[in-house]
Amino acid sequence: MTRGIDVGLAPCESCELVVRTHHRAGLCPRCAEPVHHRKLLWRPRAWALLVAAAVLYIPANTLVMMHTEQFPQHRDDTIMSGILYLVNEDAWGLGLIVFTASIVVPLLKILALAVLLVTTSRHSRWRRRGRTTLYRVLEVVGHWSMLDVFVVALLAAVVQLGRFAAVEPGPAVLPFAGVVVLTMLASAAFDPRAIWDEEAYD
Repeated sequence: MTRGIDVGLAPCESCELVVRTHHRAGLCPRCAEPVHHRKLLWRPRAWALLVAAAVLYIPANTLVMMHTEQFPQHRDDTIMSGILYLVNEDAWGLGLIVFTASIVVPLLKILALAVLLVTTSRHSRWRRRGRTTLYRVLEVVGHWSMLDVFVVALLAAVVQLGRFAAVEPGPAVLPFAGVVVLTMLASAAFDPRAIWDEEAYD
């Protein structure tokens, strides 16, 4: 299978114009940005962002996500306890959506990116088309993990009735948002063209 790198072609990361790498000493003729066969230092950047996301995933799921006051009751919920509360209230559909978007998707994205990084580091030929498709899926679904943060922010803005009812974000909001942002940045740092490499390229 012929690749762009084999025939001296590379896309500009800024304007996506495909150019010959010898043209203007590696500069894009349209936007004058440097053109490289592969993203520079993409592997260590992607690993660093992914490891940081994996570390933040623990407090994001163990700390309190939302403080709820509804006189005379008071609740402190983590993501999982909030899901269980929705299930107990017969809101199965909403609980399933929150479970999928807030727990399953971030975890699967971390695992999938780790698989992509490990296999590209070893220049594996295993299911290259499948891994390319996996990367495209990660790019599409990644931002939906922010659902929990959006819900908490919306409730905190809307449900403010003094002492009778109030919703406040908990300490888990920041690490959870960090997980989502860092996995999105790790996905953006990853160079999917490396899936098809037989050897390392810069």
